[in-house]
Amino acid sequence: MKIAFIGGGNMAAALIAGLANKLTAGANIHVADPNGEALARLHQQYGVTTAAAADEVAGAADVIVLAVKPQSMREVAGQLLPLLDKARQPLIVSIAAGIRGADLSRWLGGYGAIVRCMPNTPALIGKGITGMVAMPGVSAEQVKAADDILRAVGPTVWLDQEDKINAVTAVSGSGPAYVFYFIEAMQQAAEELGLSAEQGKQLALATFTGAAQLAQQSSEPVSLLRERVTSKGGTTYAALSSMESGGVKAAIITAMKAAAARGKELGDELGGA
Repeated sequence: MKIAFIGGGNMAAALIAGLANKLTAGANIHVADPNGEALARLHQQYGVTTAAAADEVAGAADVIVLAVKPQSMREVAGQLLPLLDKARQPLIVSIAAGIRGADLSRWLGGYGAIVRCMPNTPALIGKGITGMVAMPGVSAEQVKAADDILRAVGPTVWLDQEDKINAVTAVSGSGPAYVFYFIEAMQQAAEELGLSAEQGKQLALATFTGAAQLAQQSSEPVSLLRERVTSKGGTTYAALSSMESGGVKAAIITAMKAAAARGKELGDELGGA
């Protein structure tokens, strides 16, 4: 499989790390990016070929991964359009938040073989998860190819409707930031309670990692796991009662709905004619 990446940033680098010399040879991966240092690093680490901008090699790939910022997608699509071999119908994989498949298709002259994806930053250590949806012009073989590529950095979740990508963005795409935010709060509380910064960090990180793994490995709902460590009148009960009276759960849900709404707004703002 020949894969071209338009954009060589962190998410592209994470995918390349999971793909090179595993799913396909490093020499079968081509990366286009104006950042010469990033290209040199990727070439040295994985043996990929590189270019400063989208070129004929990218256009001839079996799969083209668009790993650029949403604000740059229309311009990149314009650069890619004359390079696409529409007779071959290479698969286009977009990992840009907010860019709707219909708009990307229009910018590519009505091109239909497009899969939209929303990975998240734990992909950088092979622990990501990606929401995916295929446009109607994608073949079964191309669905498998897209799934193989994104599974290089973690599991995938396929959606039956494109608008559900905004929910994935709110839950898992933006989700790592919520976790980091909560860890920050735990560390700050630890220091205010007299522990050192390093002790607070160690305790918070180990607690998050252990609790997440316990929830993943358990067949029981997380609500039951929570109840089992919440004795009536105990310390955990005091903490959770405080959170509930402070509206913490409601605030988290409201925040995630705001993230989903912003994803839709991005599509409206950036996808205009």
